[in-house]
Amino acid sequence: GPVAETFRVIQGAVTEEHVRSTQGVYQFELSGDGGGTWYIDLKSKAGSAGFGKPPVTADVVMSMSGADFVKMFTDKLKLFMAVMPGNSSIKGDMMLTLSL
Repeated sequence: GPVAETFRVIQGAVTEEHVRSTQGVYQFELSGDGGGTWYIDLKSKAGSAGFGKPPVTADVVMSMSGADFVKMFTDKLKLFMAVMPGNSSIKGDMMLTLSL
């Protein structure tokens, strides 16, 4: 679904540079479609994102609907891709994913 797809894109976009500059772990308690516990780890090693509890204790826990999460990240990813120097093939994939 859209929530899983959004996390797949996030996982693919995370770099060690993001981890170095962010040093944060985010946990999302999502309700509705695609709900459950998800995380983005921008603290450990090369970073990761996915379903379940984060590998280390979260610094931030957010609760929202899955639909709101997807909307929030779609908007953020558009902004992120606009300012990210970079790999055009990832940009292509991202834009494709965002248009789903």
